[in-house]
Formats: sequence, C-alpha cells, structure tokens
Amino acid sequence: MINPKQIHIADYNYPLPDERIAKFPLAERDSSKLLIYNHGEVSEDVFTSLPKYLPSGALMVFNNTKVIQARLHFRKKSLLTTSSQSGDAPCGEAPVLGALIEVFCLEPALPNDYQLSFSQKGSVQWYCLVGNLKKWKEGKLFREIEMPDGDKVTLACERKGVHGTSHIIEFTWDGNYSWAELLDAVGELPIPPYLNRKTEESDKRTYQTVYSKIKGSVAAPTAGLHFTERVLKAIDDAGIDREEVTLHVGAGTFKPVKSDEIGGHDMHTEHIAVRRQTIEKLIAHGGEAIAVGTTSVRTLESLYYMGIKAYCLGAEKESGDGEELHIEQWMPYDQTLPQLDTIAALKSLLDYMDRHGMDVLHSSTQIIIAPGYTYNIVKRIVTNFHQPQSTLLLLVSAFVKGDWHKIYDYALGHDFRFLSYGDSSLLIP
Repeated sequence: MINPKQIHIADYNYPLPDERIAKFPLAERDSSKLLIYNHGEVSEDVFTSLPKYLPSGALMVFNNTKVIQARLHFRKKSLLTTSSQSGDAPCGEAPVLGALIEVFCLEPALPNDYQLSFSQKGSVQWYCLVGNLKKWKEGKLFREIEMPDGDKVTLACERKGVHGTSHIIEFTWDGNYSWAELLDAVGELPIPPYLNRKTEESDKRTYQTVYSKIKGSVAAPTAGLHFTERVLKAIDDAGIDREEVTLHVGAGTFKPVKSDEIGGHDMHTEHIAVRRQTIEKLIAHGGEAIAVGTTSVRTLESLYYMGIKAYCLGAEKESGDGEELHIEQWMPYDQTLPQLDTIAALKSLLDYMDRHGMDVLHSSTQIIIAPGYTYNIVKRIVTNFHQPQSTLLLLVSAFVKGDWHKIYDYALGHDFRFLSYGDSSLLIP
C-alpha cells in the first residue's frame, strides 16, 4: 500500500500556460466541453450530454453552498496637518484617506454557527485574513455604507486576537440590519486569486451554482457551475436521483502544498451539514453516489469515517454536537480502524443522529484524499481541471488509480479550459 505521507508533490506537476486558465465563464454554462474518462479510455463531448453517461437509478449528490461577499475594504484614516510641531494636535489638521486595509472573512467565531452569525444584528466576530496588516497597528476601522433602502450605516471593525494564521475581527454596526445584509451591501465576491483580475458585477451571478442555497463559502464549488436548469431536468428525466449536502468551501482550498512530501502539508478544516434524509437515500442506493465536485467527494467520503467514529463512540454516549465526529486529516489511513462496510457505517451515523435528536448533522472535516486512499461511497465524479501540485489533483489521481496524466494530457492537447471557470470532466474509474 502507498504511504500517502511519502508522496512527493513534484510528481503531480504539469505545465499550465496562463492562456489555458479560463478568466471568464462561457456565455452559456452548459456549453462547456466535457471530458469523459471511462475505465481508462478518454473521449470528449459537450456538457449538456452529461446525463447520457450516467446510469439510470443512480444517486447524484450536489454541494448547495453559496459564496458570500467575504472581502471587505476599509480606509485607515490619517491626519493631514498644517504644522510640523509635535505634541498637541495642531490647528488645521484634517482627516484624509490613508492605507487601504482588506479584511477577508473566513468563518464565524462568535457566534460560531453560520446561520446564527448571518442573522446577528449589531455585532459579530469572524476569523479573517487581513491585507496590509502592518498599516493597522491598533484601534478601529470605520466605513460608511449606504444600504439598498437608502439608509446610512456605520460599520466598524477591530482586531480581538489571533487564531492560527487568521485574526479574530469584531464587526459592529448601527441600524436594524443583519450581518448578511451588511455583507451583501458592502462585501466583494472573492473570485480565485489565479484569475488575476478584479471581481466584476457579472461574477455575482456566474460564480454561483444555479442551486446554491446555504451561505458560507468563500470559493465556489466550481464543478457545479456548468449545471443549468435544463441539464438538471435532463438528469431527472433520465431517472437519476438528486440529493444535496453542504460543505462551506474555505480559502484553504487555494492553499499550495509547500512541503516536498504531503506528510508535511496541513489540510484546512471545512464545515459540513448533511440531512438525515440524504444519509437514508445513500443507504437506499447501496451506499453509492455520483459526486458533483471535489467538495461533494470530501463530504461523502467523510460521512463514511464519521460513521466509523459513531460506531466507536457506542450507544452509551448520551451527549454529542456533531463536532466529536470531526475527521482528522490522516484518519482514513489508520490501519487500526474497525472494518465496516459502507452501509454499516452509514447506519451507525443514523443511530448517532437518533440518539442525539438530529435531523441535520453538523460537523467538520480535514480529510486528505491521495493515492493510497480507498473510496467508499463515491463511484463517479464530475469535476473541473485542477491546479498543478494541488491536493485536488491528488484526489483525482487516487480516484483514477494514478491515471491522471492521461486525462490532463488529453485536456491540454484538445483545447480544454482549466480551473474554476474552465471545462468539465466525468471520471468513471
């Protein structure tokens, strides 16, 4: 068995010229190209043809997370003086625009529940990245906002501490508005950094899936960007069942692997929510699913290991909030874990939810899927083309048994568009 910790990330490199990165989406989402990898054979089609490659009666799982306008900008006020004297404030001083400070909201800190945080009025705390931090030594930053109803609101932010690589930022504001309304009014949609351009108004529509519902992501589950209502209807007409899960995509999805071996790479934590009926559907479908995007893959495969954790906790555990089922990065490779089949693991998860009165399981995962991983639930994947030397490319390689070069060589040689706004693929190992 491959020891994934000893995998050299340099072995997962390929040349990606900038002109092959799709800077903007196609005018019609579903007119993108579709690469089909089918048991080692590679061909191509158009995305609207996807349903004909899917087996009738299968279960297809989508990530319904919605990208928030997470990027906020503040100007640090400085003083323009008419005197060079130090000491007391001189006559004639006036505030002027100073350094631009960017605050990038990652996930809620207080309250730490997404929906509670978005509904808060008056104040919230979030874990954030701060751009131009050296210009913000202390104190509060302020910004005046004009709301859609014409009302004026003053938004303030203040640093409250450090949490790992992020900062705890407290936001306070006046007026009877929720945090979600504030973000919608003043925030900027955070498109991927490798697009090397500013967010445009059109991105607010094109960088969301047509089925996005639950706010919380700072990056889109981009495999879903190709789907339109007509493709979804064609999937339904083909007798394919559909279910949705929620994994809020964090900025860590763009985190490069900097260590030579992936054993030195720390995966970021992402939060998931899965309804009881989704787990029941999985069981009804024999514990198998078609995953739309790597976020759905990570969610589904994490469910299997959450089931193992639930089994290990046993029926004597009387309290639980879901977070005790958190999946650590290397858990799937632990040879001492109980050997459960997929259905048994999913039933253990349902038993856990029953004991704790849960209709929706809220938990989190750091799972890393790399060569050496055995897939338990996911049998087919719809996904885009990923960055060189990325953990997502490792996930693909694990799924196609190391045959990723054949897929990417074909895509590079046949004018496929890469990354978030690029073309799509269907992987059938």
